[in-house]
Amino acid sequence: MSQDQDNLGKIRQRIDALDGQIMELISQRADCAQEVARIKRDEDPEAEFYRPDREAQVLRRIHSENPGPLDAEEMARLFREIMSACLALEQQLEVAYLGPEGTFTQAAALKHFGHSVQTRAMTAIEEVFREVESGSAHYGVVPIENSTEGVVTHTLDRFMQSPLVICGEVELRIHHQLLSHATDLGDIQKVYSHQQSLAQCREWLDSRLSQAERLSLASNAEAAKQAAKDPQSAAIASAAAAQLYGLNILASNIEDSPDNTTRFLVIGPRASGPSGQDKTSLLISAHNRPGSLHGLLSPFAAHDVSLTRIESRPSHCVNWEYVFFIDIEGHCQDAKVAAALSELRAQADLVRVLGSYPKAVL
Repeated sequence: MSQDQDNLGKIRQRIDALDGQIMELISQRADCAQEVARIKRDEDPEAEFYRPDREAQVLRRIHSENPGPLDAEEMARLFREIMSACLALEQQLEVAYLGPEGTFTQAAALKHFGHSVQTRAMTAIEEVFREVESGSAHYGVVPIENSTEGVVTHTLDRFMQSPLVICGEVELRIHHQLLSHATDLGDIQKVYSHQQSLAQCREWLDSRLSQAERLSLASNAEAAKQAAKDPQSAAIASAAAAQLYGLNILASNIEDSPDNTTRFLVIGPRASGPSGQDKTSLLISAHNRPGSLHGLLSPFAAHDVSLTRIESRPSHCVNWEYVFFIDIEGHCQDAKVAAALSELRAQADLVRVLGSYPKAVL
């Protein structure tokens, strides 16, 4: 036996020993999760087991202490799956998402909750909200904005009617693939996708598929299903959708912006506690009069609270009156945020905290 083969055998023995230790430690962690469940149920039969603030703190610690050689994102993904499996021993979570199966929203749900949850596809954003409002699902995941194409207005509008709160956010890098049964771009006469995806790939389509008609559907996964029926059509969707619907990937990463990212919200019936690195989303309104918007924003400046986003939407109550959706840094329990909100309530007609929640982790 050569020296290299002898060394290789020793390394494999070491790997086997480490695998045994890893399995033992994961089992111990799962035992702890079951003990936590027992204690919580003894104290409260209706206890909640999913703690987005606690999970965010754990993942941030893993990120900061990661020694390599695996990068921080990969290490966090591994721990997310361990946490997901342990949580399933305490409570099997049902998570509704904007479907059908194979959408980026499903990918966001699995990134946030891990693969040990039960995901349930809904056909519209409104249905995701209703599923959680009715108690048929514990949580929901919906898209809120894209770095290229901006806000998803259907999600914003739903918050004006729903009692649900935001308890988490997910940021997902979006890579679009061109899927088809065809083998040549010149054979494609139609391209199906969600309107946002078509917009995110506009320049690529103009240069490579200018002959093809562009047709908007409710989701990218629905587009893949449609393209699977017609060999002269294609869909812009994910690599997972290609596998799911048996399509070829004719072109990869066709998005115009290499940093194309979509932000998703996790919605549920209960608020999240402070995690140390949080955002708060607000719905506010005031009468349409000179200086009203300045009055709504001035309390944040006065208390050194940073705004990260502001969007206006029609109130749907009075013509030409608007409500504002505002994201700020910090949790509503933080002293300076609480002071700003107290001052804001004295000026605004409506102030509703849509949720304070951990900032997206990796």
